[in-house]
Amino acid sequence: MLLQCVVLCSLLAFVVSVASTSPLVGVHPLDEMYFESDIIRCKDGSKSFHRDRLNDNFCDCLDGTDEPGTSACPNGKFYCRNIGSSPKFVYSSRVNDGICDCCDGSDEYESSIGCPNTCVMGGNVNYIYKPRTNLKSVDRKLGSTTSLKDSNTLMNLQDVVKNLQVKFPDSVIKA
Repeated sequence: MLLQCVVLCSLLAFVVSVASTSPLVGVHPLDEMYFESDIIRCKDGSKSFHRDRLNDNFCDCLDGTDEPGTSACPNGKFYCRNIGSSPKFVYSSRVNDGICDCCDGSDEYESSIGCPNTCVMGGNVNYIYKPRTNLKSVDRKLGSTTSLKDSNTLMNLQDVVKNLQVKFPDSVIKA
């Protein structure tokens, strides 16, 4: 019995040490240092909380500072690292809801579904959309003409890309 207790305590200590060294779920890398101390202040300055209340599924801070990796706070944001694609924030209400909102699946860490990592190097938009620049010459070679519907679709896709470039000027979206 004593041996079982020693083994169980050792295992528990190992799990706690591994959990404390792993990156925080849903936290932007630049904010990780903010959560290192034992006493953490809500970012809105309203109050402070002990580190063991971080991601405990109870909203202590009105701004959601204490719950970056859960859906407990209505104003919270979850950070998707999306390595290989563009990182982004999603509303914390989307965490563990059974829908993969982050392309790396990190928002469903306690969900019963297994999200595949669908992040693509360089971002998804550039990977999906590649316009044909010499459309007329190809159609002439084939003896066909471009239909009005096809040219409207191409123009709509080009408009979507231009809108994305305006919204995300620092990304790798290319027309």
